[in-house]
Amino acid sequence: MKLAEALAQRSDSIQRLASLRERIETNAQYQEGVPPLEDANELIAEATSLITDLTKLICRINVTNTTARLESGETITEAIALRDTLRMQASLLNAAAKAASGSNDLWRRRLSSELRMLTDLDVRQLHLRADSISAQLRDLDLRIQQANWNFDLEE
Repeated sequence: MKLAEALAQRSDSIQRLASLRERIETNAQYQEGVPPLEDANELIAEATSLITDLTKLICRINVTNTTARLESGETITEAIALRDTLRMQASLLNAAAKAASGSNDLWRRRLSSELRMLTDLDVRQLHLRADSISAQLRDLDLRIQQANWNFDLEE
């Protein structure tokens, strides 16, 4: 199985687990004389089995991510960490640009007698930096996605 297939299976399992949890909560109590639509104990057993399988799958994904290397030489785990921090950095710069541009209602002057709000941040530069980081992020994400289809899941 390819790493990308395992990731899709993990996602499906997580969604299925959420559905089972909802069904368990719905059927955990029922009105006297009216049986529940589903047996909550059976649903718990099914969810427990799914969690056991999911644990094994996640371990295999993690082992694969720590051993498989992108063409650039970093492991998939390293690339994922970089992707996460690039997202944080782009988000930070965009938030700073938004705050500095005065798009926030708190920055707007209501009366001419109110004090003007100033900033020392260069909004244009913040946007340019955020755009550059976002481009790096998109490129890295594509390389990770490509690697997911190139590597087999470790045993």
